[in-house]
Amino acid sequence: MPWRKGDYPPSMKNLSSRVRDKAIEIANALLDDGYEEGRAIAIATAKAEEWAENHPDHEHSEQAAKDNSSSSRASAKKSSPVHVVPDGDGWAVKEEGDNKPRFEADTKAEAVDKANQLASDRNTSAVIHRKDGTVQESHNYS
Repeated sequence: MPWRKGDYPPSMKNLSSRVRDKAIEIANALLDDGYEEGRAIAIATAKAEEWAENHPDHEHSEQAAKDNSSSSRASAKKSSPVHVVPDGDGWAVKEEGDNKPRFEADTKAEAVDKANQLASDRNTSAVIHRKDGTVQESHNYS
């Protein structure tokens, strides 16, 4: 039986919504692979908790410090890829389709770190551009 956000095993009720959503995703994939429900739930819960430890929710902690209008804007664009682009003498991290930078840095390395962090938190992609604007590489965190 595939599970959804509002319909999941009782054993997942005490997980944070972020971890529970990941556990549901993993459990459904395991069911598709032929695992029994009980085994799929146990594996999915453990793997989701491990995933959460390795992918801290930086976006959530940053948003808690901002006002409600900023957090509404960010949550509306959770799945948008982030891009590292040249910005004057420095670098900027922008969400796809947005002209306003989410983050500005003096070095490309700082911007790449921030973009990878945001993309990982949002389960999306970080697209790194060269100084001439062409794509250098892409990291997919979905």
